[in-house]
Amino acid sequence: MIDYAKALNEAQYAAATCGDGPVLVVAGAGSGKTRTITYRLAWLAERGVAPESMLLLTFTRKAAQEMLHRAGLLCDHALAGVQGGTFHAFAYGILRRFRPEWLGDRPFTVMDSADITAAVKHCKDALGLGKGDRAFPKTQAIVGLLSKARNKELPLAEILQREAFHLLPYADGLTELGRRYDAFRRETGVMDYDDLLFELEALLREDARAAELLRSRYRHILVDEYQDTNLVQARIVRLLAGPEGEAPGNVMAVGDEAQSIYAFRGANVRNILDFPKLFPDARVIRLEENYRSTQPILAVANNLLEHAAESFRKTLFTRREGGSPVRLVTPFSDKSQARLVVERIRELLQTHLPHEIAVLFRAGFHSFALEMALNQAGIAFRKYGGLRYTEAAHVKDVIAFARLLLNPLDMSAFERLAALHEGIGPKTAQKLYEAAASGDTARMAKAFARHGAFRADMEFIESLRARPQTPSLTLAAILEQYRPLLELHYPEDWPRRQQALEELLQMAAGYTELDLFLADLALESPEEEEGGGEDRITLSTIHSAKGLEWNAVLIIDLVEDRFPSRHALARPEDFEEERRLMYVACTRARQQLDLYAPATIFSRAEQGMTHVNQSPFVREMGPQLAEQWLEGFGGGLHRRESGLGTQREMGSMSDSRPSAPLRPAAGLFRGKGRVSSSPADGGEDCQLPPEERLSAAPSPAAPAAASAGESRLPRGYCRHRIFGRGKVVRHLPPDKVQVNFPGFGLKVILAEYLLMEDD
Repeated sequence: MIDYAKALNEAQYAAATCGDGPVLVVAGAGSGKTRTITYRLAWLAERGVAPESMLLLTFTRKAAQEMLHRAGLLCDHALAGVQGGTFHAFAYGILRRFRPEWLGDRPFTVMDSADITAAVKHCKDALGLGKGDRAFPKTQAIVGLLSKARNKELPLAEILQREAFHLLPYADGLTELGRRYDAFRRETGVMDYDDLLFELEALLREDARAAELLRSRYRHILVDEYQDTNLVQARIVRLLAGPEGEAPGNVMAVGDEAQSIYAFRGANVRNILDFPKLFPDARVIRLEENYRSTQPILAVANNLLEHAAESFRKTLFTRREGGSPVRLVTPFSDKSQARLVVERIRELLQTHLPHEIAVLFRAGFHSFALEMALNQAGIAFRKYGGLRYTEAAHVKDVIAFARLLLNPLDMSAFERLAALHEGIGPKTAQKLYEAAASGDTARMAKAFARHGAFRADMEFIESLRARPQTPSLTLAAILEQYRPLLELHYPEDWPRRQQALEELLQMAAGYTELDLFLADLALESPEEEEGGGEDRITLSTIHSAKGLEWNAVLIIDLVEDRFPSRHALARPEDFEEERRLMYVACTRARQQLDLYAPATIFSRAEQGMTHVNQSPFVREMGPQLAEQWLEGFGGGLHRRESGLGTQREMGSMSDSRPSAPLRPAAGLFRGKGRVSSSPADGGEDCQLPPEERLSAAPSPAAPAAASAGESRLPRGYCRHRIFGRGKVVRHLPPDKVQVNFPGFGLKVILAEYLLMEDD
């Protein structure tokens, strides 16, 4: 007999050995979820439950196999008959036995991804959609949109409104295509992945005999990662547990609402939140003891949950003692953030192996500047969740413009640009290249006569060559020229790609020579085909990091519009998912957690750096939860010992913007803060905490005090960490000045944040 009380903690024991009836196990991050399910299976077997009457539903076949294997070892392999696997595999097995009526006597097959794409293309061509319109979304993108609408059970037009507004003009055509694709599958006797789930639900609702047979066989149902189920999967679980309107049978759902982060795939957090309503009298057991992270890390995670709009209240804790404090770092900008992260990684490599360190971010393009900085520092990395920056097709296109600008004989760059234009294949591109390389004006004119758009691109490159500019300005011009091609070749997601391309301007801002910038982009460490994982740090989107863990985790770009993303601010449910994403990110760390919230980010619209607010998830943190570190004028970090910092310490930071106060999340949906260009807004320009604004506000005696202290204020020329060199224009008592910065205009700055030049 297994000693369950000795093998499990109190909450795990309660879950593994609970009796009959519905049970929801709310398993906090790192709380031993898999161990609990494994022992539950073993406990049922020891109590005489036949393995054939157990059903284990998971989201990967590997997860089911691992749990069944471990449970089998506990029970001396007495669980061979347990049905375990994914929802889709289970549905397929049932539908083979109980065939849908619409099939008749015909056999049915399940389409793979290539088959689905081919079928949608066939339907699109049959309807004549997209002919002559290169902006019409590509077939693969259409497949994703149709599947998303099906999984979320929303009209396709609503999906477009939320996630691809630029495709709304095609809503009617795409909706008609969806109907044609539905008819195609019925006509040809095939099903796609989504059909398997909906057909199983229909079977359980419409075929009373089949439903009763399934319920009588599967007396105990266990569902892993229940927070990731979509609407139809949750209904299938409820129907397997018993007819609607009757008391459900034995269902154990295991999951964590705080880790529901896959709404974009159709997962619905309401499934787990409403479990007690769908399964009346269900027991709720919380697993709160964490076996992964230190208590300082868990304190930050718990703080996130405390501010959640709706959740199963739980408090993660660990019996491990000690732990390094969480660090909250405020760099001057997203560019200096990359440098500071590299320096921190160098420190961590003194005590951790490379594969034990990870940098996490909300979106793939957030790591682009860091990728370049790591390459320059010679630190190898692997990236998960999106391509490396220079591997993306649209980035390669823009770089080809720049390469051809530097080297008119760069054949691969020439051919890449030529391929972007209709009617130019490899042979034609070669002829055009030979004509361009010859330098013969007449020959070039004749060769390019039928390719006016490509000729315009070549003339544009020649115009750039005639008026040299900084790399940043050159790339800005290239982006404008490339924009029509971007929209043409990537109609389904060009806004996202455009946003990623704008990172190039920020990455190039610190360069004076274009060739050096392109060289740094190109000189990446070659990937090793086998092995090599042990000597590389990890860069990953948070979605791709789910289920993984590292000794040290650094989370970057914790500012509004990046994390949470700007799209999440429109709907409260999207904002709450961003909170859960932050929770997942923090709980990936075992020993050390660093949070980076830059004071400014590059804005193409502002043609420079723009002040931003810290992420509301950072602002919600109490000052006791993290050490605060701020970047000083010399580029180093300074520890902020108290909530406001000493005057000497503030002076050593020179021009750094004080960190936004760590306050409750009131007004989470405010716009970005910007540096003021008007004296009237001087009280807000540096985003001072309320306490500091009070001390800086003019008092009734301010005019007299100002005249006495005005002589101590700076005059002449000064330097600012972000805006560079400027001229002091006027004083704004008691402690601010108006400065004219070339390229940025008039700014109001605290005097202590300026470095004055010697007369």
